[in-house]
Amino acid sequence: MIKPTLLCSALVTALGLGSFAHADVKLGFIGGFTGPIESLAPPIFSGAQLAVQQINQQGGILNGQTLTLLSADTTCTDASAAINAADRMINTEKVTAIVGALCSGATIAAANNVAVPAGVVMVSPASTSPAIAEINDNDLVFRTTPSDSYQGEVLANLLLSKGINEIVVTFVNNDYGQGLSNAFSSVFEAGGGSIAANLAHEDGKADYRSELGSLASSGVDTLLVLAYADTSGETILRQAYESGNFTQYIGADGMVGDRLVGAVGADVLEGMIATRPGKPDIPGSELFSEAAAAAGFDPNSVFASQAYDAAFLLALAIEKNGSADREGLSAALRSVALPPGEVILPGEWEKAVELLKAGQDINYEGAAGSQDFDERGNVPGIIEEMVVRDGAFTTVGLIE
Repeated sequence: MIKPTLLCSALVTALGLGSFAHADVKLGFIGGFTGPIESLAPPIFSGAQLAVQQINQQGGILNGQTLTLLSADTTCTDASAAINAADRMINTEKVTAIVGALCSGATIAAANNVAVPAGVVMVSPASTSPAIAEINDNDLVFRTTPSDSYQGEVLANLLLSKGINEIVVTFVNNDYGQGLSNAFSSVFEAGGGSIAANLAHEDGKADYRSELGSLASSGVDTLLVLAYADTSGETILRQAYESGNFTQYIGADGMVGDRLVGAVGADVLEGMIATRPGKPDIPGSELFSEAAAAAGFDPNSVFASQAYDAAFLLALAIEKNGSADREGLSAALRSVALPPGEVILPGEWEKAVELLKAGQDINYEGAAGSQDFDERGNVPGIIEEMVVRDGAFTTVGLIE
């Protein structure tokens, strides 16, 4: 006869094991929900949420478990906040992997201090600094957006092709701004362009008139601002216009947001040129755009498609790995992202699961591109040329 205490113990153990077996599989999302990209973050998060929603609607992950996406705020610019966000996701919430961070400095801080020591894969949809590729990461840090080494080159050549040969530059004094400024400057000057002044600025100040005065003293009226739309970028553009010293404004991905146009003035920024990582004209991009529109967010939002790809790829890697364990996930991620294998497009979760269960290889071709990671976790990507027209950033063309 089984004693009641032993019976209760056995039941508790069985229930506990059953609960564990059907526990949610967790992904973390760390991003700048407050701070200088506050207006850009929500659709990026929506991109990742869309991938998770589709997966759960198509039977879930690892034999029917639910995939969940937990989030934490890095503030974008506060390294300690980024470290705390990663620590909560990894050590408290016990996520398998992380989508994020968004801002480059946040990704570097989170990776070096938490994720890499814990053996956790991170896939950033928005960290573009060349410094990301220099992290001693044990093949744990990836990104689904191209490096600013490429965006800077594209922006420089774009301006030169338009006959814009002389400019002044101000960049936010962090990993993102410095990396993009360096990449841009070397190509622009090598191509015959002249940078009359190139000044770093600190984010979050209320007054940049001193910096703008130094830039304006060169007599050049074309201003390139490499900063964030919600903080220094907005303030600098507004004060630059008020100074009357500049007539042409240029930016990069951190400046591309219609909130910026509304805050500074559509008439002020009409004709502003910018670049950002974009979506190529491929089947995956179209599928994502349709699903995003149905989900209620703008599929053309900066980094939204890259966030979708990051979340979908991590889920595919977990499925390939056969468990929610962190060990082996990096190799599994490369396996599902790179050829050879049956092509998997955005939304084709059921198809992917069936192929993986049959022991076949898959090759994810994403919403933002092929996502073929190189040895440093970078992807080639594509750059969009943007121009402000009629109060909004409008895509002019794609540059590969």
